[in-house]
Amino acid sequence: MGNLGNGFIALVNCMDWVKRRKMSSVDRILTALAISRIAMLWLFLLNMLISALYPALEKTGKVMRVINTAWVVTDYFNIWLAAGLSIFYFLKIARFSNSIFFYLKWRVKRVVSMTLIVSLPLLVFHIVLINKRIDIWIEESKRNMSYTSSSRTFAQFSRFILITTIIFLSIPFLVSLTAFLLLIFSLWKHHKKMQHNAQGSRDVSTMAHIKALKTVIAFLLLYTIFFLTLALKLCSFGFLEKFQIIWVFNAAEIVFPSVHSCILILGNSKLRQVSISVIWYMRSTLNAISYKCSYWYMLQEICSHRRRSKIQSI
Repeated sequence: MGNLGNGFIALVNCMDWVKRRKMSSVDRILTALAISRIAMLWLFLLNMLISALYPALEKTGKVMRVINTAWVVTDYFNIWLAAGLSIFYFLKIARFSNSIFFYLKWRVKRVVSMTLIVSLPLLVFHIVLINKRIDIWIEESKRNMSYTSSSRTFAQFSRFILITTIIFLSIPFLVSLTAFLLLIFSLWKHHKKMQHNAQGSRDVSTMAHIKALKTVIAFLLLYTIFFLTLALKLCSFGFLEKFQIIWVFNAAEIVFPSVHSCILILGNSKLRQVSISVIWYMRSTLNAISYKCSYWYMLQEICSHRRRSKIQSI
């Protein structure tokens, strides 16, 4: 479901870009987010296959470097692009009579780009930190060759990976939460102003606020599930090898990049219209196929009935 949803977002936006020779800022963010999530889901599948089929290969230095670096990069783009999308919605829709806000609002593209660029040092620092920890783990494994000590050091390394992931990913979560709270405050001020001017509460600005809030709320809920999954995995780390809880945690982790793509499709008018057209086309195609199959089955029944009647007459 995650690959279909994110692939649909990337395909529709790329086809629209080829057709119109231009792409809007929100479409660029959605396309990059979809591509990063497809890479994340396939990396997740590859990691699970290696863990299940080749567990010894997972604990080699080169494989650990490649997999953990790839995880950090995909997590970075997955979370920070979603945070950039929240900032984009906030600056485009919110209304504040503040000179700083107006300055940022007129430069929303630059603000989102600078947010992603400023977060790059965090990505580099995270990669360096993990690779340093891998070097320490390799040295400890060489000194202690027994299976018990090797398993203990690998468990400590995995716990370190989870802790650093939670710390580094909490920063874009706070950014998205701040944008969400400011959107609520902007909606409350706008609604109060409409009531004071005796105007209807269902104007265009209010509807835009509510639409953006629904998208950000869904993102924050799924993001919270993702964080709780990492926290529960960290707390129950000693039970992961004894019980098969790790499969439940891993399934809960991929809910965020999978389900959020469907929410983004429903929240975007262009993607929603294209998805409805695709569903109607598939429905009509399936109906035509079923009609042809039923027609062919009816012809076969008529032919078999004629054969039986001829045999009975003979």
